[in-house]
Amino acid sequence: MRFVPSFCAALAPMFGVLLAFAALPAGAEEGKAVFSDASRIVSIGGSITEIVYALGEEGHLVARDSTSSYPEEAQKLPDVGYMRALSPEGVLSVNPTGILALHDSGPKEAVDVLKKSSVAFIEVPDHYNHEGILEKIRIVGKALGVEAKAEKLAAETDAKLTAAEKKTASIKDRKRVLFVLSTQGGKILAAGSDTAADGIIKLAGAVNAVEGFSGHKSMTDEAIVSAKPDVVLTMKGGGPPISEEELFANPAVASTPAGTNRKMISMWGGYLLGFSPRTAEAIHDLAVELYGNQVAD
Repeated sequence: MRFVPSFCAALAPMFGVLLAFAALPAGAEEGKAVFSDASRIVSIGGSITEIVYALGEEGHLVARDSTSSYPEEAQKLPDVGYMRALSPEGVLSVNPTGILALHDSGPKEAVDVLKKSSVAFIEVPDHYNHEGILEKIRIVGKALGVEAKAEKLAAETDAKLTAAEKKTASIKDRKRVLFVLSTQGGKILAAGSDTAADGIIKLAGAVNAVEGFSGHKSMTDEAIVSAKPDVVLTMKGGGPPISEEELFANPAVASTPAGTNRKMISMWGGYLLGFSPRTAEAIHDLAVELYGNQVAD
């Protein structure tokens, strides 16, 4: 039986995915720190992709996830989907030799399948602090076999972060900041500890107005009032935008110092919360929004 060439071409990606699952036993390439073949890498996580480009190693990339929108050239790469809603078939369809994924990529079932495929899978931790950014740079550099370049970038980033943090060191009256992820259904979904929002608020010399829970959680009206935020921080580009009108129409928010002064700051999510080589700039920009001319030059 003879196949029409175009029909065979259409089936090729499907066969490639099936072969990827069957080629090697479970877990054959999991737990590695360096790719044995870095010629075709899928980058999952915006900060990971940023670091690859900052290292000048973007030639290794054959695809990226939808959070990888910076630098602009990255958007020309095939998109394998949102980092927390991946499908193994989508990731493996680009025939990668390696997958470089930020911790908390998911869903867990999809990541488990990818880890058990024949494709090398390297997971990069995501700690929301100064040292966490340097760690990411070093791990990505090692994975790609460019440790010297990674050390140079880490040193440059370290110096920029230190300088950005020093600019608010002398400020005594620290702003209380409430990070609101969404207001859907009239519920305020806020960021507690162990979140990127908590990390960037602290690095910018402010205080997270929320205490007592980690991750993101819907807050009661009483909890919002008790938090007494001076400022509400939101992000752009991560779902339905939050308008000032909608936010301050909430009676609990309206009764806080932030509501009284209608103080809301909105920044691009990938820039604000990415914990990447650009984070020093994000710290500075947020600090200026919070403290104005109190930020040291």
